[in-house]
Amino acid sequence: MTAQPEYTGPSGSVPPMRTLAELREALIAYGFAGDRQEFDAELGAVDLDDLTRVREIVQAYRHRVLLARDPNATAAIARSNDDVAAELRRKLSEADGR
Repeated sequence: MTAQPEYTGPSGSVPPMRTLAELREALIAYGFAGDRQEFDAELGAVDLDDLTRVREIVQAYRHRVLLARDPNATAAIARSNDDVAAELRRKLSEADGR
C-alpha cells in the first residue's frame, strides 16, 4: 500500500489519519454523527485478509473526514432538496435555451 498525499483543501489542515487509531480519533472529532461506530462495524464485518476491502473502507471514511473539514462540501451537504432541484431546473432550462 502506498502512502496517501495529505490533502490541504480550503480548510487548510487535516488531522493525522495515517493509522487506524488516528482515523478513529479524526472520525470522533471531525466526522459526521455515527461515523466512528459505522467504521468499526464495517471493519468488524470484513475479513482482514481482504486487504482491498479494508483499504476501500479506510479510504471512504478518511474521505468523510476531509469532506467534513471542507467548508464548501459542508455547505453543499447542508443544501435542501428543493434548493438543489431548483438549481438543476434552472441549469436544464439554460441548456435548452442555447
